Amino acid sequence: MTAPERPLRIAYLVYRGNPHCGGQGVYTRYLAKELTELGHEIKVFSGQPYPDLVDPEQLEQVPGLDLYRPENPFRVPWPWEFKTTIDLREFGIMCGAGFPEPYAFSLRARRALKQRRDQFDLVHDNQCLGRGILQMHEEDGWPILSTLHHPITVDRDLDLAHARNAYQRFTIRRWYGFLDMQMEVARRLPRHVTVSESSRRDIAEQMGVPIERLHVVPVGVDPSVFGPRPHISRVPGRLMTTASADVPMKGLAPLLEALAKVRTEIPEAHLVVIGKPKLKSRIPGLIDRLGIGDAVEFVSGVTTERVVELYGEAEVACVPSLYEGFSLPAVEAMACGVPVVGTTGGAVPEVLGRDGQTGLLVPPGDSDALGGKIRQALGDASLRATVGAAGRERALRKFTWRQTAIGTVEHYRAVLEEHERAREQVA
Repeated sequence: MTAPERPLRIAYLVYRGNPHCGGQGVYTRYLAKELTELGHEIKVFSGQPYPDLVDPEQLEQVPGLDLYRPENPFRVPWPWEFKTTIDLREFGIMCGAGFPEPYAFSLRARRALKQRRDQFDLVHDNQCLGRGILQMHEEDGWPILSTLHHPITVDRDLDLAHARNAYQRFTIRRWYGFLDMQMEVARRLPRHVTVSESSRRDIAEQMGVPIERLHVVPVGVDPSVFGPRPHISRVPGRLMTTASADVPMKGLAPLLEALAKVRTEIPEAHLVVIGKPKLKSRIPGLIDRLGIGDAVEFVSGVTTERVVELYGEAEVACVPSLYEGFSLPAVEAMACGVPVVGTTGGAVPEVLGRDGQTGLLVPPGDSDALGGKIRQALGDASLRATVGAAGRERALRKFTWRQTAIGTVEHYRAVLEEHERAREQVA
């Protein structure tokens, strides 16, 4: 076996790997699986909530204070839980209305790897970008590849735009205080992968990362999991969307407004939402005002197989996001053969492809356009069948986790080569 082909030993870092909310846990699970099947060794260092890995032996827990556990968010830990100065700093940042997890996890991860340089070839950081990551690279000598899914500056700016008062804007700015740290770290790391050309451009523009350090490796689906279920009948008028993060960026509000308009012509139209409204969400009030309480169902905590079954029941899947760095829900729906109505926000068009052929596209935040495209899809069985089949073919051709793993390994090797050249120059 030649040197470039030798298996690699990867220390993979994810500061929160929730398997049921957001994309970090999904990305971690499937990348670890595919890297292993390609012959590489991977150890996943994760903070709470921990990812659901195919091989649980690959997980090494890096526990923090778990201040945002769903049953007790913003909790006050018991005195005996404070064991290190990192714990004190994590709690202190939360008390100041900040989000401390990336910073605190990066310091703990550095400690966990301090004496293990001989066990791994490189570190792969999944958008933690804490100061400890930079110290691992600049002081401890680790070759590091970072995954930057999309610029969190977009999330911050959209949240600020939807803030209702000055106090809310103040707390949002405090919460996103970690962004200054992440931008500094990202600018100083030598190589990143991101998931779309849209994200690549936006990260360079909004975070100041040199664009030549950003490389596109799309994410995808597991075709053995996500696919058509011919034994499941479509439910007339059934729409489906994923809104695991109840935030303005996901565009659930415009979709609900569109649903209300569609129901004036198609009374059986109804929506299943994978996710649930967060505490003090505007969504329940909006549903009441629109008078669609009997047409919206929230489903959470279900298995992946049940999600696939729900896709099998849907006539149309919706991705109403105002912005996406990629869109796993879009690819998953496409792989299941469900036609997708999505927006032109961020990278969604890169995923869906051509309007009217492999997907159906509307401007982000435009409930009239969204409602019109949904009506068109629900009213045309031939269109649904054609777009659904073409979308599935596109997903399987362009977006699979195996392709993600192969592309990522190419950048692992590039990082190692760059790291070795840098060491030779210093010597």
